[in-house]
Amino acid sequence: MLKFFAERGLKDFSDRYDYDVSYMRHMLEISPAAFLKFSKLTELAQHCDAAPVDALFAAKLVGAVTEDCGPCVQLVVNMAREAGVEPAQIEAILKRDHNGMNADAALGFCFADAIVRRAPFEDEVRNDVRASWGEAGIIDLTMAVQIGRVFPMVKAGMGFAKECRRVTIDDTPIDVIKGETVKDAA
Repeated sequence: MLKFFAERGLKDFSDRYDYDVSYMRHMLEISPAAFLKFSKLTELAQHCDAAPVDALFAAKLVGAVTEDCGPCVQLVVNMAREAGVEPAQIEAILKRDHNGMNADAALGFCFADAIVRRAPFEDEVRNDVRASWGEAGIIDLTMAVQIGRVFPMVKAGMGFAKECRRVTIDDTPIDVIKGETVKDAA
């Protein structure tokens, strides 16, 4: 019975976000217990107490871009659009264009980027987040960036990350830039 509902949920998720869930289906088939535990990460990935939506999705996108070359990034783009993040903000984040980001997106981006790259100024950016959204904001953005990295890495570890895909925002192709650490927007 659990398997039936899990398969139905995966199909709904796949249809809703145009995302290939084969690695999750495989996990469900081979180890339902692992799937059940892994599926709890989805709830954690949605956690947010204090950080604004643009900051939260900036952090999620940084995490996805760090570990993926397309499908998982596209999933986060689709979720960001569903959450109301403006296309121009998503594009600026994906292109690492600080001038195109609003203040919330820029701070979320800088925090996440500093953390994934272990930048020497990560404490300074963390303090900026603390000043804006408190300790809860730090937790929100930390969960967003790190949980955003788990999904593509599990997919890769299981051997299902074989496809790179051009990322689009509302059907417009975007060139995703993976670049050097930057601090100028924090």
